[in-house]
Amino acid sequence: MINPITALALYILDIYSWIVIAAVIVQWLIVFRVINVSNQIVRSIVGFLFAITEPVFRLVRRVVPAFGGIDISPVLVLIAIWFIRYVIVWATVSYYMG
Repeated sequence: MINPITALALYILDIYSWIVIAAVIVQWLIVFRVINVSNQIVRSIVGFLFAITEPVFRLVRRVVPAFGGIDISPVLVLIAIWFIRYVIVWATVSYYMG
């Protein structure tokens, strides 16, 4: 049985991973003009995704700049989330196993 706090942390990381993926997909759809940001609903969704992800992306961009105009900050954020999840699970298992 898993600790409730550990489960909550893992769920939050999962949700944030999906938010990062959604933000990247929405950005691509805007760049390729598949969706129009003049629509109020789209603008509020894009604003929400930007407000949630951009502060983290900005921190990553300070350390690792874009390569040839390609922003890899979402990939690095997803790798960091994977690593944090792995550390949480490892620490939980280590704590309970001894």
